[in-house]
Amino acid sequence: MNHVTSETFDENAKAALADSQLRGALRNATSLFGQRRLAATKTVTDWEGLRTQARTIKDDVLLHLDQYLEKFVAHAESRGAQFHWARDAAEANSIICNLAKQRGARTIVKSKSMTTEETHLNVALEAANIQVVETDLGEYIIQLAEETPSHIIVPAIHKTKRQIAELFTEELGMAPTDDVDKLTRTAREQLRNRFAAADIGISGVNFGIAETGTIVILENEGNIRLTTSLPRVHIAVMGIEKILPRFADLDIFLKLLPRSGTGQRLTTYQSFITGTKTDKNAEGPEELHVVMLDNGRSRMLAHPVTRQSLACIRCGACLNACPVYQQIGGHAYGSVYPGPIGAVITPQLMGLEKTQQLPYASSLCGACREVCPVKIDIPRLLLHLRSEITEKSAPNVTSANPRTGERLAFKVWQATMTRPWLYELSGKLGRLFQGLVVKNGRIGVLKGPARLATPLTAWTSGRDLRPIEQQSFRELWSKELAHKKD
Repeated sequence: MNHVTSETFDENAKAALADSQLRGALRNATSLFGQRRLAATKTVTDWEGLRTQARTIKDDVLLHLDQYLEKFVAHAESRGAQFHWARDAAEANSIICNLAKQRGARTIVKSKSMTTEETHLNVALEAANIQVVETDLGEYIIQLAEETPSHIIVPAIHKTKRQIAELFTEELGMAPTDDVDKLTRTAREQLRNRFAAADIGISGVNFGIAETGTIVILENEGNIRLTTSLPRVHIAVMGIEKILPRFADLDIFLKLLPRSGTGQRLTTYQSFITGTKTDKNAEGPEELHVVMLDNGRSRMLAHPVTRQSLACIRCGACLNACPVYQQIGGHAYGSVYPGPIGAVITPQLMGLEKTQQLPYASSLCGACREVCPVKIDIPRLLLHLRSEITEKSAPNVTSANPRTGERLAFKVWQATMTRPWLYELSGKLGRLFQGLVVKNGRIGVLKGPARLATPLTAWTSGRDLRPIEQQSFRELWSKELAHKKD
């Protein structure tokens, strides 16, 4: 099992950067998803307008979440659904394990769900001697490998075809092959019997419709539909933020989510589940239990800046666009939510004490903000969390009494940037003295006397810095003009 944690992100990232096979797999996959997303967005007349509408809807939901939750629960309960409220991951797992024990369940089939990954539900079920089988192909691969997902949409994105073939040969006893169809068929054969024999099916929820009490689940493989319809009992695990006000709002989100996530116009299957079946011969479960998970979401909801994190619809587009994720993958983050959105959500769910490295796992390039279908300002959230970390590390420093050195540094910066002659002089001085810190054409981790340059030491502890060019742009421009005159 992968035991990498967020507390060791720096070391995790270095190990990932040294894995050329991992980086190759990530590069191919994220590039492909990026291209598909771009092509898919062009099939919509007003993509930006849809993004704006989606964000407006989510903002309204988050501002009035209590009202929408009450409406959602009332409509769902009137159709036979039973609700359970979990304050944290442990309580959610306890509720599900108790439901399983009360029904004498020994086998559970489970569809892809980031929320249950968040609570580590599989571990809890196995500890209760209940067998749980992942039915999504990517999740099934990860379960066989005893790893955690490395992507929100594509759990096994970090694995190559050869690695999967070797895994199936070792774990399932199939003949060695790299034929994708044979690998998929083998997994399907293994899983088919599980659906029919399962006592309980567990799923996540993409959206909950307040107007009708309907839960909506999107997929491409059909395993979710089998998970929710064949077993007698269906347990849906849902974050409290997954509400949409009206059924008509789905028109917007069903255009945004598939295009942003996989580059599709629409996912292959859309399941709409409203309560339990009313006829014994109909499809669907006899019992529907919805576990509503908080697990820190109320805390996020209370702050006007962090609240927008809850607008996330788990499309994974920000991961595919992020230059950091593209190089190190998801496991380095030590969380089920990797990439830019993970660097924002994980610290808020788990606390900054154990995750304070994650908000710095970004270049703040803004690529994540540009591709987010609901316009979450992730760079702003990252800066907000960095600010909180800084304040906690220096509790005696207040906005009214900033560090003297910091205040002086900004005054020097202001004076330099507002006086061209001083700016030019600083560049010349920088070229003169940078020889003390430049090594092999770059400024890396500073050692020896160079560590006295405290701001530069902090900057280069986690990144390399290019040295100042020997000629400034203005000097090159003047030289080029003089050359043309000659």
